[in-house]
Amino acid sequence: MQRISFFIIFLLSTTMAMKQKTIREILRKPRPHWVGDGFHVFPVFADKAFTKELSPFLMFDYASPKHFPKTSKRLGVGQHPHRGFETVSIAFHGEIEHADNQGNRGVIKEGEVQWMTAARGIVHEEFHSTQFAKKGGLFEMCQLWVNLPAKHKMSPPRYQPITKSQIQETPLVPATGTTCTDDNSNDGTVRIIAGEFNGVKGPAETFTPVNMWDVNISTVDKLFEFDIISGHNTLVFVRRGAIDVQGSSLTLADVAILSLEGDKFFVEAKEKDTQLLILSGEPIDEPIANRGPFVMNTQEELVQAMRDYSAGRFT
Repeated sequence: MQRISFFIIFLLSTTMAMKQKTIREILRKPRPHWVGDGFHVFPVFADKAFTKELSPFLMFDYASPKHFPKTSKRLGVGQHPHRGFETVSIAFHGEIEHADNQGNRGVIKEGEVQWMTAARGIVHEEFHSTQFAKKGGLFEMCQLWVNLPAKHKMSPPRYQPITKSQIQETPLVPATGTTCTDDNSNDGTVRIIAGEFNGVKGPAETFTPVNMWDVNISTVDKLFEFDIISGHNTLVFVRRGAIDVQGSSLTLADVAILSLEGDKFFVEAKEKDTQLLILSGEPIDEPIANRGPFVMNTQEELVQAMRDYSAGRFT
C-alpha cells in the first residue's frame, strides 16, 4: 500500500512537471538609446521585435530610472503617426503628457497606464508632463506595442486612460509546498493591468487575450507560482532586482521567453523588492509587415498607410 502511494505521488509530481513552461530563450540587457530627447530606453526585444516569436507583442522599450533636472524645455517626442496596432505606456516614476488628433489629452501619472489603439490611424505626441519638467525628478516608464489581428487593424482608434485606482492589486501565490501565511501580501503583490491573475481581472480592454502583470516580490528565496494558458507566448522581464525563473537567472532588463507549451511557471527573487513585468498573450497567426510607425500584414498595406498619412487621412 505504501509503495502504491509513493507511486501515485511520483505520477502526480511528474504530471505537474510536464505542465510547466520551460525557458525557450533569454534576451540579455541590450544597449540603451534615446527616443526623442526624453526617453532613454532599452530596446528589450532587440532583434526579436516584430517577429511571430513574441506575438502578439511587437516591441518593448524600457526607460530605466533616470534623474532629469528641472527644465522649461519639452522633453519627449513630437507629433508622429501610428496604424495597425496598440501602444501601452506605463509610468512607474514621473509623468507623461499625451495629446492626439482624436481630441484625447491627459497626463499619465505614477502607477497609471495609457492603452492607445491606433488601429486605422492616429497622430499623437508624448512628452514629460509640464509639471514634472518644472520640478525635475526620477523618471521611469515603458512602452509596449501590441499587435492587432487583420480584422481590427482598420477599426476606429480608441484611448483607454487607466488610473492607479482602477488597477487591482492582489497577493502573490506561493508555490505548493512552500510556507503560506494569512496575508501573503507581505511576500509581494501583482497589479493586474490586463487579463487575469488568481481570479482578479485587469481593467484594460483588449482585442485578443493578453495578460499584463506588474509584479513586486518583497521576499527573497521563496518560490511563487504563475498560472498561464498553454499556447500563450509568455515573457518575464526584470525591471529591478534579480530572479531565478525555471532554473535560469535574470537581472536588470533581461527577459525570459518561455515555451508555448505548459500552463505554469515559477519565480524566485534573489534580491529584496524585485520588480517584474510579466506578459502573456495568444499569438496572432498572421504575417507581420512593419515600417517605422506602421504595422500591417502586407507591404502593400504599408504603402497605403504612408499614402493615407501623407494625404491627411489619419483623422
